[in-house]
Amino acid sequence: MPVFEVRGFDSRGNPVKDVFDADSEKALKLQLKREGIFIEQIIERGSRATRRGELDLTKYFERITIADLSIVTRQLSTLIKAGIPLVDSITALVDQTSNIKFKQVLSDIKNKLNEGSNFADALSHYPNIFSNLYVNMVRAGETSGTLEIVLERIADYTENQARLRAKIMGALTYPVIMLLVAIGIISFLFVAVVPKITRIFEEMRASLPLPTKVLIAISSFIRDYWWLIFILLGMAIYFAIKYIKSPRGRVKFDSLMLRAPIIGEITRMLAMARFSRTLSTLLRSGVPILQSLDIVKNILNNQILISALEEARNSIREGESIAIPLKKSGQFPPLVIHMIAVGEKSGQLEDMLNNVADTYDYQVDAKLSALTSLLEPVMILSMGAVIFFMVISILLPILQLNEFIK
Repeated sequence: MPVFEVRGFDSRGNPVKDVFDADSEKALKLQLKREGIFIEQIIERGSRATRRGELDLTKYFERITIADLSIVTRQLSTLIKAGIPLVDSITALVDQTSNIKFKQVLSDIKNKLNEGSNFADALSHYPNIFSNLYVNMVRAGETSGTLEIVLERIADYTENQARLRAKIMGALTYPVIMLLVAIGIISFLFVAVVPKITRIFEEMRASLPLPTKVLIAISSFIRDYWWLIFILLGMAIYFAIKYIKSPRGRVKFDSLMLRAPIIGEITRMLAMARFSRTLSTLLRSGVPILQSLDIVKNILNNQILISALEEARNSIREGESIAIPLKKSGQFPPLVIHMIAVGEKSGQLEDMLNNVADTYDYQVDAKLSALTSLLEPVMILSMGAVIFFMVISILLPILQLNEFIK
């Protein structure tokens, strides 16, 4: 069924911009006329006008967030649980969703379902929205006939991930703002204030103390070669990113991230929380263990841990338990190993993994709070040290001048 984007006005003169699906443009016009909508522009998704970008600006200005995905997933679970067929449930979501881009995606998914595709395959056409984890869980739910339960678990999972991401962003926002403000203030002092003061000392042609000479040299370099600083900084960032993206560079960077003080511990905790939560969700949804491990390794985002998990997966495929090969890798903390071993013996592996994820989420929150508390005084002291150096460098020649006058 074609999908159309419509712009117009309702009977009260309010602007209307929405996405509709209909058998044809003529049928849609009749439907809009019955609803009292006056059409200003109507374009079919996938038409030449749309491909030229005359109207389809939503892909640039509107995004589908994790929150959007979580809300739609939970609503879909509720509708299916109430006995409403899948296609009708998605139709209801198309009408309720305010995100234009998501409307287009859901309309296209509904069309694929009407054409005979299963739900998981329809979702797989949008990998940037529905991850491999999402698609495989839906596939398992369709196979087992528990789609509504699986969708509810996916909604819980995405909400947990959104909360964790919000905690991390919230913890880092203040230090980043402080750093940018400090750089701005110090740059302003070096470029605008220091040159005016040091020009007086240069005109005196007197012997200046070493700190003052260093201050004048730094200020002159920043003022005269600021463009070179930006070029060198840009080149350094470019080549660093390029090296990190290479296979060899990625391994070294990931290894450094795991071994770094404080940051390494937080990185490992985040990875373990994500590993445990995802594996628990997949196993609860009926996804086989080997397939689950294949999916989980793609969300770890650390090549060292991915390699360790791949080796563990090979051992599990040969008949070993989960805990033993993970312990042999040396990359998984004792808490994870112990809880998995207990879960395997008791038959409650999913619950144990969920408990591990909760534990690490709490520890990450505590570590981030401690790191933020540590960064604040360090940054204040660093900024104070720079300003103290500038003040001393300016005061020393003045004191020397006073002694010379006496």
